[in-house]
Amino acid sequence: MQMSPNTAERRQVPRRTVLKGGRIVFNAGRSTIDCTVRNLSANGAKLVVSSVLGIPDGFELLLDGARHPSRVAWRTLKELGVEFSATH
Repeated sequence: MQMSPNTAERRQVPRRTVLKGGRIVFNAGRSTIDCTVRNLSANGAKLVVSSVLGIPDGFELLLDGARHPSRVAWRTLKELGVEFSATH
């Protein structure tokens, strides 16, 4: 199956396929949502959740004990593509 130009890979850094549990943290740490990380790079990740409803555009992704400030790049009903933000 060939990819059309509209579905071609546009990421600057390729992501590797993973299957890890993570947690979306927002509302000053008072709200959390469990997620599954399906692919990962130094710059971002694809997350699978039960529903994207209520997830803000910016949050911290807790993964392997580290917090990654994140911004939503795209979303579907049960998936999020996130870009990791600078930690400044």
